[in-house]
Amino acid sequence: MPFPIINSIASWFLKQRIHQIELFLKYPHEVQEELLMNLVRTSEETIVGKQYEFESIKSYQTFVERIPISTYEELEPMIERTRKGEQGVFWHEPIKWFAKSSGTTNAKSKFIPVSESALEDCHYKGSKDLLCMYLNNNENSDMFLGKSLRLGGSSQIYENNNTSFGDLSAILIENMPMWAEFSSTPSNKVSLMSEWESKLTAIINETKNENVTSFAGVPSWMLVLLNRILTETNNTSLFELWPNLEVYFHGGVNFEPYREQYQKILPKDQFKYYEIYNASEGFFAIQDLNYSNDLLLMLDYGIFYEFISMDSFGSVDQKVVPLSGVELFKNYAVVITTNSGLWRYMIGDTVRFTSLSPYRIRVTGRTKHHINVFGEELMVENTDMAIAKTSSQLNCEVKDYTVAPIFMKEREKGAHEWMIEFKKHPEDIIAFQKALDENLQSLNSDYEAKRYNNMTLNPLKVNIARENLFYNWLKEQDKLGGQHKIPRLSNDRDYLEQLIKLNSKF
Repeated sequence: MPFPIINSIASWFLKQRIHQIELFLKYPHEVQEELLMNLVRTSEETIVGKQYEFESIKSYQTFVERIPISTYEELEPMIERTRKGEQGVFWHEPIKWFAKSSGTTNAKSKFIPVSESALEDCHYKGSKDLLCMYLNNNENSDMFLGKSLRLGGSSQIYENNNTSFGDLSAILIENMPMWAEFSSTPSNKVSLMSEWESKLTAIINETKNENVTSFAGVPSWMLVLLNRILTETNNTSLFELWPNLEVYFHGGVNFEPYREQYQKILPKDQFKYYEIYNASEGFFAIQDLNYSNDLLLMLDYGIFYEFISMDSFGSVDQKVVPLSGVELFKNYAVVITTNSGLWRYMIGDTVRFTSLSPYRIRVTGRTKHHINVFGEELMVENTDMAIAKTSSQLNCEVKDYTVAPIFMKEREKGAHEWMIEFKKHPEDIIAFQKALDENLQSLNSDYEAKRYNNMTLNPLKVNIARENLFYNWLKEQDKLGGQHKIPRLSNDRDYLEQLIKLNSKF
């Protein structure tokens, strides 16, 4: 078991990073510009560097003129060359690792390059900074006197042409420093188990007798695990099993729809929640204050940021701006250039800035996961907040949901159709529908305008999902556990129709 001296040493070491963070807080644009030029300079001799004449790029303006915005599909041929063993294609270091990610919507897997620089200066640096900020804000923390219960992806590492691929969590576990493994539970062997339901049992058996002081994982899947632990140990609160719990580090999905359910099994006001924003492509932002919903954008992880306003996204007039050009409270698609050789790559996420000094953000959704069939510009952030507010008002609990449009047909107006799985059902589903619709209107003025007097949109429609519908749907697609997520919003009806069909089978 770790001794108190380990807690003191770790706290001292991690707090030294605060001084470096203060540098990019004070000079954000200078730090980003210098970082971009370093990425360009180090990659001059790559195939991409020669194609776009990196040697003569001396400014952001020239960088923008030379290099186009790219999707994964456009970068895939170069990535595949490197997966087959060719190096120096888009990054100067050998690329040995690829994070396999299918995202939320794609059946086809993506293989995101992960360089040594990205592992050390981005992913692991982000993990250490998260602890640094938490300890800096909570000087009396005893987190390192126990272990962190981690819930990563269900994956193994696979070899291919002298390169390897697997879930990002598997790559991180494979390469993590010894101190990180020493302070985590379950073991690497259990963490990397690929069969989700067997893995849950193994995690419970390994962790229930540990002194767990923190959690780390995606809220939806972590909640499944924690509820199973309570059932198997016959407890009503996790503090009965682990009295020294103090913080949950989470990311991957919006936490608001799950907050009340967590508070029921973690009934202490002083228990803390810390959010992160990371992905296979990099570690981007960290909650830097207690009890905050905003995330500090980390500017010295080898990632150069650009943003496309969602007002013009996908149009011939779409406007791309660097960090210095963003505005408060606008929705932006995120574009990154990274120390793994992703050049002006659209990651598919949307964010809005809540502060410009320092730069703090909230993740609002996905570029593909919004509904704008009728000009309503509905974002996941809107629906998550509306669900949370409605559930609180009507004393019910929502486990999962998805939304799709009902397209206009002949003289019939459009609408939004929901599939909702309740953990605790509302007493009156009609009242729930009405409250949800009203809350959406209060959160999104575009939706409100389209709903005014049913001018464009009729009232929303709610389908009640049977128990475990979404779980079974993910299981059918071999997407249980890890980073897999329910697609919340869609501009077409594909997911909803699949769920309606599956819902009718039982």
